[in-house]
Amino acid sequence: MKTLAMVAVASAFAFCATTAAAGVIYEREQHQRARIHQGVQSGELTSKETDRLHAEQRAIRAERAHALADGKITRPERRSIRHDQNQASRDIRRKKNNQIYHQ
Repeated sequence: MKTLAMVAVASAFAFCATTAAAGVIYEREQHQRARIHQGVQSGELTSKETDRLHAEQRAIRAERAHALADGKITRPERRSIRHDQNQASRDIRRKKNNQIYHQ
């Protein structure tokens, strides 16, 4: 009985950790989406830049969905998604702050 209770607690903890990781990933996606939207509204992003950034976000969402398909985001999957989100964040910053179209 004690073993069963410990297994249940460990399973719940693992599920919460996976859910928390998925939540952080999702929140970051939402923040990046808001940054893109703000760039469109302010005129900092062209339609071509916006399309590329949205495509990058779609790829990250697909990667997250694939990672969650088995119900758990593993550490390597989380690392890969975080790496892609970091790259997307840099791309958003670069595209919003390039001065090509803002002269």
